[in-house]
Amino acid sequence: MEKTLALMLAGGRVDELSVLTLYRPKSALPFGGLYRVIDFPLSNLMNSGIERIGILSQYRSDSLINHIGSGAGWDMIGSQRGITMLPPMKGTQSSDWYRGTADAVYQNMEFVLRHHPDYVLVLSGDHIYQMDYQDLIQFHQRMEADVTVAFVSMPQKGADRFGQGIISEENEKGGRLLRYVEKPSQSISPWASMTIYLFNLEALIYIMDVMMRPPATEHFGRDILPVLLDQKKVYGYQFRGCWAYTRTIDEYYEANMNLLEDNTKFNISDWMVRTNLDNEHIRDRAPAILGSNASVGRSLIHHGCVIHGTVKNSVIFPGVTVDRGAVVENSILMFDSQVRSGANVNRVITDVEVHVGCDSKVGCKENKGVNKEYPDLLNSGISVIGRNTHLPARIKIGCNCIIYPNKTESDFKGLQIAHGRTVK
Repeated sequence: MEKTLALMLAGGRVDELSVLTLYRPKSALPFGGLYRVIDFPLSNLMNSGIERIGILSQYRSDSLINHIGSGAGWDMIGSQRGITMLPPMKGTQSSDWYRGTADAVYQNMEFVLRHHPDYVLVLSGDHIYQMDYQDLIQFHQRMEADVTVAFVSMPQKGADRFGQGIISEENEKGGRLLRYVEKPSQSISPWASMTIYLFNLEALIYIMDVMMRPPATEHFGRDILPVLLDQKKVYGYQFRGCWAYTRTIDEYYEANMNLLEDNTKFNISDWMVRTNLDNEHIRDRAPAILGSNASVGRSLIHHGCVIHGTVKNSVIFPGVTVDRGAVVENSILMFDSQVRSGANVNRVITDVEVHVGCDSKVGCKENKGVNKEYPDLLNSGISVIGRNTHLPARIKIGCNCIIYPNKTESDFKGLQIAHGRTVK
């Protein structure tokens, strides 16, 4: 039986998520009331029977390391299976960090060769989807490919953020990759790269030994694939399932809100997604408490929550408290946040351990102008509160606002923050 080693790219931070990724890589971002984004590809690997994984991390890895733990959450413990964290190790300077997908693999070829795999599956740790990677492997084998790249159909709007491939129509799963352009200024195809690459070991060794010319060659998509098409048999696998790329605040918010729909496209239960229940003490928390005055509708409420107020159309993570008389609507409240009595929260994302003071008003239902400092980042009416920030009682914060982490009540000089403002 062929042996597949997975290398997961999970160490990146994206500016588009603002304060939500100041202290964590995007892959460790909480999602769906209980999970982290990395849980989805990790669970895919577990359910696909791929049991040896290297996670390539670099940016503020502590939250990611704490979440992965021993790997037991995904049954990755044993003599022939496990999860290994692989930080950059070429040098001690920031310039020696992973500079791209190809460079990250290049720096870890010793780890790859030590495990003697037949195939190496390189994938991103920050996408939300369900895929049986064995289907991808079988397509790769059937096509006798050297390299297979997974693609997903993408609407033209926003497609310029992705690499795009023109794929021959050989069967319902895909065909020969005829052309590939990384983030083209004009769309060449509806098929966008999922940053999932399957290599025969021999093909990967060829790329690392012959094509890599550090530091100029850093990315598979930008630097390797366009040249490799003429040198190896490269195929495109067409994934037709649901997929979310939560790179922006709007995308992250919409993906979470989709979980509240009657016919959600992200059926986490059917996908058999696992998480580390020991992280954030999820396993040890008591069941959620809904008080006699609580009103909850169309929301996800998890372990350790204490709800005495009103929660509507919201995703509530473990340990959140909503006091009597408080109202939370259309919002995402991460671990151990508190909304005190009389407060009103609407279209707001709070990071972990945010305290919303009594009788305060944060966010609003209507969109009233873009963020003045980051207009392209925040313009749909959502406000974002950084972790461990304590908002004072009676404060009023408008829409499209960003409040940076670790703010105390004394850091707020007034009780009015207009629409579109940023507090650093």
